[in-house]
Amino acid sequence: MALPLFSTEIPSPPRGVWEIGPVPVRAYALCIIVGIIVAIWWGERRWQARGGSPGFVIDVAVWAVPFGLIGGRLYHVITDAHRYFGEGRNPLDAVKIWDGGLGIWGAIALGGVGAWIACRRRGVPLPAFADAIAPGIVVAQAIGRLGNYFNQELYGGPTDLPWGLIIYERVDPDNPLITDRLGGVSNGVVEAVVHPTFLYELLWNLAVAAVVVWADRRFRLGHGRAFALYVAGYTLGRTWIELMRTDPATHVFGVRINVWVSLLVFVGAVVYMIVARKRGDREPPELLRGHGPGEAADAEKEPAAVKADPGKADGTAGDDSSGGAAGTAAGGADDAGKTDGDQPEQG
Repeated sequence: MALPLFSTEIPSPPRGVWEIGPVPVRAYALCIIVGIIVAIWWGERRWQARGGSPGFVIDVAVWAVPFGLIGGRLYHVITDAHRYFGEGRNPLDAVKIWDGGLGIWGAIALGGVGAWIACRRRGVPLPAFADAIAPGIVVAQAIGRLGNYFNQELYGGPTDLPWGLIIYERVDPDNPLITDRLGGVSNGVVEAVVHPTFLYELLWNLAVAAVVVWADRRFRLGHGRAFALYVAGYTLGRTWIELMRTDPATHVFGVRINVWVSLLVFVGAVVYMIVARKRGDREPPELLRGHGPGEAADAEKEPAAVKADPGKADGTAGDDSSGGAAGTAAGGADDAGKTDGDQPEQG
């Protein structure tokens, strides 16, 4: 296909993988990493602004990110099993996450499990944490779509619009006769000009992030409502964008499975926002600080006498007529590690 001399179409990158010695550097992986960093950085700032402890978002990310990557890959493999299993397919390709293929629903679901574990360990409510990281997550998704751009994947049907995306033929740099769509280099031959659905979703995600930030400031969203707004906004756009895509996908009743999932999740998010509204304003800052790692377990092991009279733990039980007993209790509490004297992490 020949293009006019002065074209307004969007050219695809000539390649998505670069070799630095024996190490392949993949644009898709870099975009995912940058997105995660942005989500953590912004989430940390929002968390502290709401009264949470510094460093908590990073602590949660240690659990949530690995869980999310595994969940995203599992969802992709399950819903696109035809790409990895069956005649002529290599099941080992299912673990090659660097070649692209992460399902956002699996990433959110299993990533949420990881976040719940981390929040529970620190005594922090998961919905409050979710509200803080919501805008960062959707911006991370926008950055991740740039990875699809470099991979020349997940685009729409042919178009003659000025912003059409040019898809080039890519070949093995060592053997120009072998087509390599992911790891190859463009030979300049145009395969098609299509709808840049990666760009549509990228712009939509940025708009959703802006709406969540505005609504959160305007209405002081709490108890998971900011996160639910993000989910509702994202799924609303994902529904119509998904209908434009032409890449192979599993269909249910003639419709791409991700369309059905988007619709169901949208309804669930809206219902949650309505129900959570009854819980009132945001969670108080002190609830977001939780406790330090291991402090909950230490508290459970405190002597019953200390729990019954916390004043004895710091030696302030001056009204106790049996002064010797009070001193013994205070000394015992000190010898036990002064657990009641330790203050929760205040941030």
